[in-house]
Order: sequence, then structure tokens, then C-alpha cells
Amino acid sequence: MSETMKKQNIADYFGCNVFNETVMRARLPRNVFNAVMNTKNLGTALDSTVADIVANAMKDWAVEKGATHYTHWFQPMTGITAEKHDSFLSPTDNGKVILEFSGKELVKGEPDASSFPSGGLRATFEARGYTAWDPTSNAFIKDNSLYIPTAFCSYTGEVLDKKTPLLRSMEVINQQSLRILRLFGNNKATRVITTVGAEQEYFLIDKKLFEQRKDLLLAGRTLFGAKPPKGQELEDHYFGNIKKRVSDFMKDLDMELWKLGIFAKTEHNEAAPAQHELAPLFTTANIAADHNQLTMELMKKIALKHDLVCLLHEKPFAGVNGSGKHNNWSLSANDGQNLLDPGDTPQENLQFLLFLCAIIKAVHMYSPLLRLSAASAGNDHRLGANEAPPAIVSMFIGSNLEDVLYALEKGKTYLAPTNEEFVIGVDALPNFPKDATDRNRTSPFAFTGNKFEFRMLGSSDSISCVNTIINTIVAQVLSDFADELEKADDFDSALHKLMAKTISEHKQIIFNGNGYSEEWVIEAERRGLPNLVTTADALPHYLLDDYVKIFENFKVYTRAEIASRTEILLDNYSKVINIEALVMLDMSNKQILPSAIKYTKELCDTIISKKAIGLEGGAEEKLVKRLSNLTDGLSEAIDTLNQKIIDSKNYNVAQELSKFCKTEILPSMQTLRVLADELETIMPESLWPFPTYLELLFMI
Repeated sequence: MSETMKKQNIADYFGCNVFNETVMRARLPRNVFNAVMNTKNLGTALDSTVADIVANAMKDWAVEKGATHYTHWFQPMTGITAEKHDSFLSPTDNGKVILEFSGKELVKGEPDASSFPSGGLRATFEARGYTAWDPTSNAFIKDNSLYIPTAFCSYTGEVLDKKTPLLRSMEVINQQSLRILRLFGNNKATRVITTVGAEQEYFLIDKKLFEQRKDLLLAGRTLFGAKPPKGQELEDHYFGNIKKRVSDFMKDLDMELWKLGIFAKTEHNEAAPAQHELAPLFTTANIAADHNQLTMELMKKIALKHDLVCLLHEKPFAGVNGSGKHNNWSLSANDGQNLLDPGDTPQENLQFLLFLCAIIKAVHMYSPLLRLSAASAGNDHRLGANEAPPAIVSMFIGSNLEDVLYALEKGKTYLAPTNEEFVIGVDALPNFPKDATDRNRTSPFAFTGNKFEFRMLGSSDSISCVNTIINTIVAQVLSDFADELEKADDFDSALHKLMAKTISEHKQIIFNGNGYSEEWVIEAERRGLPNLVTTADALPHYLLDDYVKIFENFKVYTRAEIASRTEILLDNYSKVINIEALVMLDMSNKQILPSAIKYTKELCDTIISKKAIGLEGGAEEKLVKRLSNLTDGLSEAIDTLNQKIIDSKNYNVAQELSKFCKTEILPSMQTLRVLADELETIMPESLWPFPTYLELLFMI
């Protein structure tokens, strides 16, 4: 960060590397600017002649900023972003070059698609793929290239990315939300957008220590590691004083994020030692998805400049909290309404309650989809621990709202805590308190005033998938509601009957208690709520006919695209576990076992030397016996895990292989780890072959 930048007001450089509304207004003819803004705000198509003018202005702006290349930036099914860079150079007849960038190059690119995951949608030799400009998300400059946010599809039109379905789902929920608003007499709003804020948790550790651990290098998490004498028991790290080295990193990160127009707002120490969090302001869902991908990328790059490594794995260290990503989701109309904010009039409150009922029904009916949106090998280690929501999807709405819904269901009078009488009837619904109840950190899907916070996502997850699912399932219920209410003779009566029925049939999903308790697991089973503990349990639900139907009806996914995603995610789950198992074998055979044998030999030599001068080797003999038992057990565990990996080659079907990994390989890995971690507790620090948790978590 330059000294000049440090002294500037944030507002002076915020978004300076973004081709945003201010830049477009200054550089585009008025009619072209208006066309682009209509595309951004209303979803209208952009004419090709307009695209040429935009492309030329974008190129001139980028070149002035030092850019020499452009890239179509997209989100393939790898879970990270992808880019192919082309220069602006175009040859001339006299052997010189000019800088050109056409509307065609802006709107469409053609990267090689053969090596990206497709889940069987295309053969490896079928290489052609297309990127298509997403004009609703601003282009930006990074590393001397103009980045153009795009969607990604195959030559035959199948979706190969995570962004295209998100854009489709945003249009679907816009259409269905507008139907509901029209029923309440709102003809002013012309568009409803999904707004999202994604809180990002992460760990920072010393780069030199990171480089000494194969598990961190190759798997992103520690596969071995005994608990240090102190962990997070004292809760002294949470919101604690930020160390200077970390603070310097955060300042540089903020600067780079702000230059890209990313609304980085809040940063603090998290619960585990070496863990931190960054929270942005809300923005449109597809832009939030772009911003979160950039945030994760920049966290990693900027950490390296401070000789740190940013870990985004969901559970990099056993025994302390893992990292999640809280997806704060809401709906806003372009007339200024937040549709999840209780209003000031009875009519507005009825509208809010109908949207709330729709979300309750959607979460209840389609909870496995929400669970699988957060499914990964890494996140399986985190969900259900005392740091993240359980794998059972439920909703927290607070006791006041729950009482309001109960009164609405029963047609009774609700007495608010303020002693103001709320008569839930056809004619009117008075105001009720907002934020009058505590938050529930154990709830996977919690109402927090004017938004819902989905807390199951893992820290490395893209937010595109979960928001695609939330948008689609809520849109489906809103569509059902609109179908029923649009044909009603008496709207008010039909509205109250619909809400009462919805609450009665779907209130099982509402739970305001402790989601960590064993009692909740039993109660959830009684309520019929699924407990999909692992990725292998959750992902097959993607292909249930009822779920496929809603995606196909709204043209968000085809069945083939859902099948491909299921295949890709199951395959990734098994591959991650296989890599981790191989790394464990490598570290055990080449580092842990030789170190333990070396220490055993040293002790045996000591025993022999002591006995040679007439002394007993009691302490050494006791330790040798323990070491010998552990190394023998370690050797057996290595053999067992190795055989499990060999056996896994017999499974060619992704779902069957994922189940084998869950039931056979993971338990074998855990057995090996327990033995190795116990060895670590009795080995001298000088002989332990890689940095310990104490060094990794506390030595920054």
C-alpha cells in the first residue's frame, strides 16, 4: 500500500479500478449509458451496437489504467474462478500494432472447456466452451488486466458454471415476487432483487511453518496434530486485540478490496486462535458472489506479502473452531422496500408475513437442498460441532415472531411485550416489535431482523450455489401462493386462510432452541426433519424428482445439469478424501514413523548405558514400551489405510465410492491420526518432524 493511498480518504479511491456507473456516465453517450443501466437494473437485453461502444470505452479506460490484456472471468465447477488472458494488440499492415477491443470480444469468449469438470455433460475431447458477459456485474482491473465477469457454458448450451444458474434464479424470484406485490396493490416496484452479504472466516499462519507441513501444502488442513496446552478455552481471542502483523495484513486487504469496489466493512478476531473474520455490506447476489470470490483470492495473495498463509479450509485444526461463511440473504424491491422488513402499516405487515410464510414453507419442503448446498469433505468436519450449525436444517425466527405466527394460525389475539394489543384479523394487523429477541448461533437458517442468515456454508464455498437454491425454492412457493391468491374472490380472507394453513403444515421447521443438544436430534427426528450428516448422505437428494421438477420448471437447471453437478461434487468429495489419505500415508511413513523409531533407539541406548553402570532404566523402559506399542499400532494403521485406498479402486460409481470413503477410509484415517497424535505428546520437540499446533496457532 503506497503512502499516498494511506493518506487518501477512502471515498477518493473506492472503486477506482472498477468500470462502474460513475465511469460509464462520464465515458458513454447518454443513450448508451441508459441502455447499460436498463440492463443492470431491469434485466433488459443489450443491443450489439451498444456493446461495441461500451467495449471501446472500457478498453480506453483500462489502457489508461495500465491494462494490457483482458480476460473473461468465470466460475467453473471447480469452486474457484478461471481466466484466460488476451492482449488488446491487433496487427496493422505496416508491421505495427493498434489496441482494439470489440463488442463481440466483450460479449463472448471461447476458452478451452475440456479440462473443467462437467460431470459427464461432455467428453474430454469436446473442448469448445463459451463465456458470455454478465453486464449486471461491473468489469474491473486487476494485475494489469481488464476482468470481465461472465457466465460459462458448453458448445451445446449446457451450463458449466455456478453463475449462470444464479442469474436465472434471480430472474425467477423477481418474477414471482412481483406477482405477490401486485396482489397487495404495489404497481410501483418493477424489479425485486436478491441481496446478499457473505461473512468470511479464515485463519492466518506463518508461511515458514506452513511450508514445513505436507498436509497443509497438499490438503489445506492439518491431518495430524495433538491439542496444545491452551486452545480457545479462555475465549480470549474472540474480538480481542489484533496483532500488528495481522492488522497490517487487514489494512492492505481492505485497501485492495476497496479499490475493486468491494464493501469490506467489519473485521475482527474470531473464536479460535489465529482465526479472523471479514464481513461486507450487502449487495446484489451475483455481485456478492463475484466479490466473495475476489475476497478469497486477495486474502491468499496479500497474506503471502506479509509472510503469512491464509487458510480457507473449513477445519484446518482439530480441537478448535473451524471456519464458515454466513450467507445473509434478503429481498429488496426497486421502490425502496426490504420485503423481509416488517412495515409501518397493517398492509405492509401482512405482506411481510406472507413472504415469511413462503420462506418457512420453502425451507421445510426443500431442506435437503439447503443442506447439500453446504456439502463438502471439508465442511463435514465442521457441521454439528460446537462451532457451526448442525446438519439438521431448521429455522430460527425468535419468540415474538413465533407467537405472532401462532396467533395468526389460531386466529387469536397477540399481546406484544409492549402490552400493545395486536388483533390478528381480516381487517388489520398492527405493528409488532422488531429485533425483540436474541439471535441463535446454533440455527442453520436464522431470521435476524430484515434478512435470513444461512450459517451452514463452509469458508471455501462459493455462495452462488446456495443462493441459486434459496432463490428457486422461495420462488416456487411464491408462485404457488400467487396461483391461489390471484383467483380468490375475497383476497383478505384467502390470504389469512393461506397463511394459517402454511403455518400449521410447516411450523415443524421452526426451532428456537439449542441446535447442539442431543435432545434436538431426537426431537428433529420426531418432527420428520432429515439429518444428513455427511456429503455422501446429502448429495444424492439433488436428483429427487420433486426437486428436479422445480429447477426444470423455472429453467434454472435441466435434469442433466443437476446430474452433472451431483457427479462433480461426489467425485470431488472422494478425491479430497483420497488425497488426504495418501498424504497421511506419506507423512506417517517418511516422517512420523522414522522419528518415533529414532527416539525409541535413543531411549534403548540410554537404558543399555545405564544398566552398564548398574543403574535401572525404569522411566526409559516404561516410555519405550509405550512408544513401541504406539509405533506397532501406527504401522498396522498405515497398512490398513493403504489397503482401504487399494480397495476403493474397485468402485467406479461416484455415489458408491463416496459411501466407501465415508464408512471405510475416513475411520481408518482417524485411527491413524489418534495414534500419531498420541505419539506427538510423548516425543521431544526436537524430534517431532513438523511444526505443532502450538507453533501454528500462537506464533505469529
